[in-house]
Amino acid sequence: MNSLHLFLLGTGLCVLSMTLLWLLGRRSHNYSFVDLGWSAHFALLAVLYALLTTGWPERRILIAAMYGIWSLRLALHLAHRIIGEPEEGRYVQLREEWAAKGNVDLRFYGFFQLQAGLNVFLALPLLISCQNPAVGWHWLELLGAVLWVIAILGESIADGQLRRFKANAANKGQVCNTGLWRYSRHPNYFFEWTIWVAYAVFGLASPGGYWSVLMPALMLHFLLNVTGIKATEEQALKSRGDAYREYQRTTSAFIPWFVKK
Repeated sequence: MNSLHLFLLGTGLCVLSMTLLWLLGRRSHNYSFVDLGWSAHFALLAVLYALLTTGWPERRILIAAMYGIWSLRLALHLAHRIIGEPEEGRYVQLREEWAAKGNVDLRFYGFFQLQAGLNVFLALPLLISCQNPAVGWHWLELLGAVLWVIAILGESIADGQLRRFKANAANKGQVCNTGLWRYSRHPNYFFEWTIWVAYAVFGLASPGGYWSVLMPALMLHFLLNVTGIKATEEQALKSRGDAYREYQRTTSAFIPWFVKK
C-alpha cells in the first residue's frame, strides 16, 4: 500500500474514532475524551503503518515502538484523569465561550476532527520512516532513539512527581514545586516536546524526511500558545492565585533552568 493510501486510511480511522468519542463526550457532558483519543491514535497509526508498509522491518519495528509506547503511556496516564471525572477546566472554559456563539456541540465536533487531522499529520515521521527500504541504521535514527529514551523517562518522572504531590491531601491548593517541577513549571510539556524532536531527528534519515522538522515546530506552538502552557496557567492562576504568580516569577516556564532568587 502506497503512502497516500495509508495516509487516507489512517485519516479515516482517526475521524471515525473521534466521532465515536465525540458522541460519548456529548452523552456524558464531558468532552475531555478528545485528549484520550488524540493520545491513543498514535498507537493505532503505529500498528497500521508498521504492518502495511514494506520498509526495512527493523526500522519499522523501532519507530512503531517509539510511537506506540509513548502513545499508550500517555493514554493510560490521561485515562486516570478523564474517566469518571468531571470535564477538565480547559473544556469547561471552551464550552462557556462557545455557548455565546451557539452550536456548542457542533463546534466541539469540529475540534475533535481537528485533533484527528493533527494525529495523521504528526505521524508523518512514522509513515516516512516505515516506507524507507534502506537496510541498516543511520546515525540520525540512533540519535533519535536515544533522545526518545531520555524524553520518555523525563516525562514519566515529571508525571509521577505531580501525581504523588496531588495524592497528598496536605498539598491541596498548593503549587507543586518539587523534583523536576522546581526547575520548570511544565517539565512534562518540555519532555513531551523533546519526544517530537526525537521523532523528527529519526525521520530525517529517510527520503522525504525533511517534512519531519515541521512536527516539533507545530507541537511547540501548541504547547506554548494553544492547549498547553497558556491554558494550564490560566487555570492555575484562577485556582492558586498569588502562590502561582510567585511560582511564575521564580521558575522557568518551559526549559528546565535554575530557580530565580
